[in-house]
Amino acid sequence: MAGAMIAALPDGRLHLQEGPIDLVIGLDGTRAAVAEAARRAAAAFEGLLAGLAAELPLLRAPLGVDPPALRGPVARRMAAAVWPFRRGFITPMAAVAGAVAEEVLETIAAIPGLLTAHVNNGGDIALFLAPGQVLRIGLVPSLERAAPEGLVRIAAADAVRGVATSGWPGRSFSRGIADAVTVLAATAAQADAAATVIANAVDADHPAVQRAPADSLDPDSDLGALPVTVAVGALPPEMIGAALDAGEAEAEMLLQRGLIEAALLVVQGAMRVVGAPRLLPGC
Repeated sequence: MAGAMIAALPDGRLHLQEGPIDLVIGLDGTRAAVAEAARRAAAAFEGLLAGLAAELPLLRAPLGVDPPALRGPVARRMAAAVWPFRRGFITPMAAVAGAVAEEVLETIAAIPGLLTAHVNNGGDIALFLAPGQVLRIGLVPSLERAAPEGLVRIAAADAVRGVATSGWPGRSFSRGIADAVTVLAATAAQADAAATVIANAVDADHPAVQRAPADSLDPDSDLGALPVTVAVGALPPEMIGAALDAGEAEAEMLLQRGLIEAALLVVQGAMRVVGAPRLLPGC
């Protein structure tokens, strides 16, 4: 698998990395199940980046009236996840991290003896839980610090199988001012797309907010010349509240449409919770 890195981390998790894809995989179960899951995950990773690269022009194009004619399974997963959001500007790239995590997880989820698995692609996480199992996922109030300061408890009986976080300090561009928007959804790709959309909605127009055209920062950005946030200074409380109001309204609408299970929105220490109360307020 030329160009890809496969390594066991000191804590036993599996690390798969190639180009911008950086997966950390946690596995729990019988020794045989964990070994087989690691083998299958590494095999699924092979060629994944090349498959996406072959379809990049379509993946970077805004959605139109008809679904894009994509061929690869990850590409199709991305398009399906963003399709419900086509009323605004969005491309399949809004779901790429979650879709990659989901694709790798799907290859290991049916292994007998596997109890739990989580595939973390830069903070966008796909989950597997056998009946009766529970996972606790760390929550970050700011992608700039990227240090978990709270927990969400996800049980096998819950509908949540994907967690994603977006915000202006993250590795992907955002058009809003959220320090972090974490979304729980039925799949990682859905959570990724929804977190992007909600984070864009948490917005304010203020001199402390600096923006630049996306393509001036990255000529290959799928956002083209759209302005993205590059810095956010201290904002007055009323402006923070208005930005959170807008994001909360977007999240509530997605909750009512069944596209998310819960969301946590954070701007400069102020936060809103939408949906399931298991998002602990101590974050």
